[in-house]
Amino acid sequence: MTVFSAVPLRSSRTRTWAHVVPIVLGGAAALGAVALVAYLLWPTWGSGGASAPDKLPVSVGGTLFNLPVAAIRMKIQRHSGPQERIDLDFLYPSLESPGAPKHVTADTVETAVQSIDRIFLSIAAHHDALSPEQRTATIYPRYLDQAAIQPEDGLTMRMFRSDTPYGSEDLYSAASPALTARCTRDAATPGMCLSERRVGGADLTFRFPRSWLSQWREVAEAMEKLTAQLRGPRG
Repeated sequence: MTVFSAVPLRSSRTRTWAHVVPIVLGGAAALGAVALVAYLLWPTWGSGGASAPDKLPVSVGGTLFNLPVAAIRMKIQRHSGPQERIDLDFLYPSLESPGAPKHVTADTVETAVQSIDRIFLSIAAHHDALSPEQRTATIYPRYLDQAAIQPEDGLTMRMFRSDTPYGSEDLYSAASPALTARCTRDAATPGMCLSERRVGGADLTFRFPRSWLSQWREVAEAMEKLTAQLRGPRG
């Protein structure tokens, strides 16, 4: 009786083991597959992520510019392709892209106010509006005071009449290097200058402190250099 009762017992254990083995092997294979996928995908889980391009090709008014990403002031404008307008700033005199702005708290806001150390630049499609050169030649003379201050170090200044749309500004001009700038006068806030030029279908508007005009040649050359650097390949 003992011999005959042992045979069914061993057969039952064998059948149970036969069912367990495929489950164990399947689980091991699944774990191996998960481990392999995790290993292959691991580099993309790093906190740094894929490195972003240093420059973006941007078309403004149908004219191509290669713009440093770090110099673009608004995050919404940090993409390639056509744009109506884009705003940038560059450290002066290095013309490098500025770093991330420092965090300012209520305790440090007074000490954080510093002199402007950068050139601001806006690039916008002009849609065949009057060019900066045409405004200088035909519009501004209507509003200028007839008296002109004699050139100082090659730079001439003329005041706009107080009863004109530019009544709080002065017009600076020079021939070599070429410079034309409308500048507000120093008041509660320091005066700022605006200098424009047209490149293809876009107008470039530079803004910088009026106090920089004491070194106007360097400023004019910096704007010329930035214009050349940002312009994309000509088709």
